[in-house]
Amino acid sequence: MDSQLHIGEMTVVGRLVDASNATLLCEIGSDDSTFQVIYKPIAGERALWDFPEGELAKREVAAYLVSEALSLKIVPETIFREGPFGLGSVQRWIEIDQSIDIVPLAQSDHISIRNMALLDVLINNTDRKFGHILPTVEGEIFGCDHGVTFHSEDKLRTVLWQFAGEAMTVDEISIIQNFIAHLDEFGLAEYLSEEDIAALKNRALRLIDDGSFPFPSQEWPAVPWPPF
Repeated sequence: MDSQLHIGEMTVVGRLVDASNATLLCEIGSDDSTFQVIYKPIAGERALWDFPEGELAKREVAAYLVSEALSLKIVPETIFREGPFGLGSVQRWIEIDQSIDIVPLAQSDHISIRNMALLDVLINNTDRKFGHILPTVEGEIFGCDHGVTFHSEDKLRTVLWQFAGEAMTVDEISIIQNFIAHLDEFGLAEYLSEEDIAALKNRALRLIDDGSFPFPSQEWPAVPWPPF
């Protein structure tokens, strides 16, 4: 991890106006070494009826930790730190390839899209929209906006349902088993409640038992609205 991400002075240079919570584009570093980040202060979070107040930024960080623990590399580096408006999540800005049509990519069987779908099942992502998928000119694919995740009740809503019912690979099952075996070592307790972590473990165990990607639930909307 870059120490500047943790301790560098952060300057607000813009705001993502389409976001429902305060989402600020910031710069960190000096003139000769500057990079951009997305800063989501707790003070700018909109209260939700089904998530604890003031916890969304921590869930952003927890999603990064799970992505790294599973070696999926889906979530850009994300930390929890002080910023211009108090504590919040700080995530490295990803410059996307504007020439790529997101919808066909998101509906493909690209390995990074499959990894993203797997991550979303585990973290119980309630808001995987097309606009939260970030392809780069280098060919990488990242996912962002993971504040409404890790709920103890099943709430998966995503545009990535093309893998529903497909058998998990041997490698996928292996990394999930390893994740469960070392769950206490990933620092999640700093960002999630015991109930949320227990539910995460149960989802992982259920995935292994089922041996396949889940189908959409009939009890709640399967796709977030709007889907972009």
